[in-house]
Amino acid sequence: MLTVQAGLFIGTAADLSPERLSDCAISHVLTVDSQEPPPLGDRQAMFVRALDEPSTDLLSLLDECVSFVQEALTTAGAGVLVNCHAGVSRSAAVVTAFIMKTDNLTFEEAYDKLQAVKPDVKINDEFVKQLKLYEAMGCSVDSTSADYKQYRLQKVIDKYPELQNLPQELFALDPMSLGKTDDILYRCRKCRRSLFRGSSILNHVPGTGPITFARKRLTQTPREDQTKCTSYFIEPVQWMEPALLGVLDGQLLCPKCKSKLGSFNWYGDQCSCARWVTPAFQIHKNRVDEMKHLKFSSVRNVSS
Repeated sequence: MLTVQAGLFIGTAADLSPERLSDCAISHVLTVDSQEPPPLGDRQAMFVRALDEPSTDLLSLLDECVSFVQEALTTAGAGVLVNCHAGVSRSAAVVTAFIMKTDNLTFEEAYDKLQAVKPDVKINDEFVKQLKLYEAMGCSVDSTSADYKQYRLQKVIDKYPELQNLPQELFALDPMSLGKTDDILYRCRKCRRSLFRGSSILNHVPGTGPITFARKRLTQTPREDQTKCTSYFIEPVQWMEPALLGVLDGQLLCPKCKSKLGSFNWYGDQCSCARWVTPAFQIHKNRVDEMKHLKFSSVRNVSS
């Protein structure tokens, strides 16, 4: 067990013995491991079940973990231990997130600070990516962020390889089930059925490489329409669910008139701009109309 800063410790499963906890005056314990630790007496404890594997979604739990540590450290005389099995990756990821948020540091700066205390820490590559996304979101998980939504979709493939019984929170609400909204709506160009909201669009940085699927020789200069995004890549919407379950790829049809809107592929597809998007739920722009809500200022009647 090593001291990271006043009151905060990082350690291993072996540090959960009553003797070691008492020696360091530990009053709060946060365990990030695959197995729940034994009862720790009258100490306040939090257990996060997480494997040290690429498929683990630690990012979605960071706010809760960081809050536990923050609140514990406000208690006079508190000693907080963050531990995992070996004290190398999972606990290090949580402590790094805590340092990032409380000290307003980048991932690299916070990680360097922790390594100066405990040189053997080595956060696995997937957790490093998650911590960098945590940094990009301002050290707070933003469920409305397009980057976070894309991240969650990628995790679905790892957790549900058969693509069955997908969690309902994965799907955006069907605009037809909502009341009035100031959000931009996108409707089927053929039947006018509302399909998705502007907040469901997952924007991406346009690609700069060759257009892999263009039917033109790469030595030719690409046309302007070959380098622009001709599709919207969006999060799955409730009306798509029957088409997505148990299927890796397929067409996306309007739920009302059945006209083709686009396609989906859980393992990704290429945008017309050359950017590869994973997973990909794309709606062709020429199949939908954008409906904006205009706000009119009050108009005075002027009599002559």
